[in-house]
This record gives sequence, structure tokens and C-alpha cells, in this order.
Amino acid sequence: MGRFLKCPLPFHSNKPQISDQSQIHLHSDSSSNSSLSSQSSLPSVPSLTPPIEQPTTVAAAHHHCLATLKGHSSYISSLALAGKHLYCGDADGKIAVWDRNPSSPQNHTVAEGYSAVKSIAVSGDKIFTAHQDHKIRVWKIDNSTANKKYKMVTVLPTLSDRCVRLLSAKNYVKVRRHKKCTWVHHVDAVSALALTRDGSLLYSVSWDRSFKVWRTSDFKCLESVQNAHDDAINAVVLSNDGFVYTGSADKKIKVWKKIDGEKKHSLVSTLEKHKSAVNALALSSDGSVLYSGACDRSIIVWEKDGGAAHMAVAGALRGHTKAILCLAVVSDLLCSGSADKTVRVWRRGCGNSYSCLAVFEGHRNPVKCLTTSLDSNHAKSATETGDSYLVYSGSLDSEIKVWKIWVPFA
Repeated sequence: MGRFLKCPLPFHSNKPQISDQSQIHLHSDSSSNSSLSSQSSLPSVPSLTPPIEQPTTVAAAHHHCLATLKGHSSYISSLALAGKHLYCGDADGKIAVWDRNPSSPQNHTVAEGYSAVKSIAVSGDKIFTAHQDHKIRVWKIDNSTANKKYKMVTVLPTLSDRCVRLLSAKNYVKVRRHKKCTWVHHVDAVSALALTRDGSLLYSVSWDRSFKVWRTSDFKCLESVQNAHDDAINAVVLSNDGFVYTGSADKKIKVWKKIDGEKKHSLVSTLEKHKSAVNALALSSDGSVLYSGACDRSIIVWEKDGGAAHMAVAGALRGHTKAILCLAVVSDLLCSGSADKTVRVWRRGCGNSYSCLAVFEGHRNPVKCLTTSLDSNHAKSATETGDSYLVYSGSLDSEIKVWKIWVPFA
């Protein structure tokens, strides 16, 4: 989840803190926020879901919890799927690898004792982890042994990258009133990571309001966009056609692209509709639809319009009663996790209408992170006309739940 304050909050690993506007929704007793759960969020945005969910809305899909993965002593802050494994990071800095198959949940620890893990990205034999201590750590999988071992190969920015920038004044940027730092450094928590489709570039965003581009072959920092937003950046997603989307506590989503022949990213558009911090972003598989989740409890659906604005508001998905903290897309489904402790599964129907296929209940605390996939182990019967999916949810209750949902063809 994101952050709405510019100054870092103290982090206590033994007592997870919610350092964004969703904390207001969870704990505030003020009169201005006490009725949030009963009010319509973003009333100016048309709803794409029925005003009242009929029982048939959720009965079309069948779901249940396959497993609850335990073993973390602090809240689950990041999840990623790659190959046969589920990678998990927590607020104590522990990075664990679970068997993706929920019928035989086994895990081993990659590392522990580092700073809180905010995001995980996997490319080939490399694992990239973003941390609260402003660092990105790179781990490599050693396949030469029977039991896979993981070792940390470097920390970004690398020592060589830092040294090259030290001597020239032009490499320094102002990060606080009386402090300068070389532009390759993040100077606040690295909140999210995203890899290009071919794995050649890694994008990182930070609460320091910047995003950076790293080359994964030699870990060199190629670009830094300083002051990309007016407040902490909480989310980043990449489209296959080169667009970069960043979501921030300044309530804005910005669209970036590197124009042919240019060395740096340019701002394409600024999307403004949310009334509070943007915590999560997700793209449809073809990149034509962007979903954004915020502390205002709404998921806004943006669609490409071919105009100067790049994306236009199609409407909002409503149903969660507290802040949206995470989003994930698989096939034609959107999954959303919230501070209301639930996960919702949405599917687009005819036109712009969406239906909520399922509500997963079982976590005892806010759902912080999600990842999803097709259920490759599902054996269809001759009469089945649908697909089975697995949804993995990580929560502030320190548990990971594995959900299975069967969705009939539309």
C-alpha cells in the first residue's frame, strides 16, 4: 500500500504500520470519515456495476480457499509468481519461496533480516526486490544444486554506478532543502518494480517522487525522472507498446513514454479523477484498459481513446468499503484487494458493464498484495465450459491465502 505523507514515518518491524491514507479509513473516528463506508465513492464517476448486487451476480462463479500459507511473523507486503514458485516478501525483510502448487505447500527462505520488502519482480534466474531502506537488491538463482540456492549478487545502485557519478557536479540533484545526492540513488522507500516484457529493463518508483530505469544485463541506471509527481509514487505498470503508468499519493496517474529518437521519457498525459491517494494500478492484457485503485474505495476504469488525454474514464467499480490496496489482472478478470479484508473478482460483460463474480472473505486484516494465474493443474470434465484460476492474496494478518475460482465462459 502507498503513502500520502512526504516525510518518512518510523518503521517498526514488530508492529506493522499503515503509512498511507487508508490508515484514516481504518482507524479514524472523526465525523468527516465515520460514514465513509456507507457513502458512494466518487459520485461524479458513473458506476459500471449494478447499484445492488443480486445473488446471481456472485453465483455464476464457484470459489473456495485451497490453502492458507503460514510462516511469516510480520505482514505480507509483496507477492510474485514465476515458473513453479510463488515469491513472497514481508515487513521484516524476509523473502520466501513457496511451491506454487497449493496441494503441497513447501517453502524455503531466500533471505531475511533486510529492510521491509515492498515489491518483487522475477526475470529468468534473477529476482529483484524493492525495500523500505531505499535499496533494490538483486538475487540470483543457482540451479547447479539439487536444492536451489539464492544469493544476493548486487544492490542497486551498484558501487561502480555510484562511483562513476561522484566526481561530476551535474550528476547531483537536490533531494531535500540542504541535501544533494547523485541521481542514481533513491532517497526514500522503493515502493514498486516493473519489468519490460523482454526483461531487459527494470522500472522502479519511490516515495521520493522519482522513477528510474535500470538495465538488467549490467544493473546500470539509465535514467531517473526526478519530481515525476508531487507526492510519493506508489505504483507502476508497463504496457507492451512502451507506455509507463505511475500512480501517486498526489491523487494523479501519469502516463510516460520514450519518444522515438529521444533518450528520456516524456510526460504524455496526466489522469485526474481520484479524490485520494492512488495505491494500485493494473493493465488489461492488451493494454487498452487501465485500472486504478485508491483510498477513495473506488476502482476507476480508464480506456484508451486515441485523443490527447490518451485515456478516458469509462466508469468506476464499486463494492469495497475501504481503501483499494492492490490490483491484479488475469485473462479477462480483475482482482482487487482492500483494507476491508476482502478480495473481489470482476469481469467485464457486454459494453462497459462489469459484474462482481466473487468476494473472497477469510483474511483477518487488510489485503496488501495479490497475484493471479490460470490453474494449469485443473482437469476439465467433458461438460465444463469455463476456466479455473488461482488467486494468491497476502495480508497484514501475516498469511497468504490461495483461492481457486471457476468462471464459466461469458
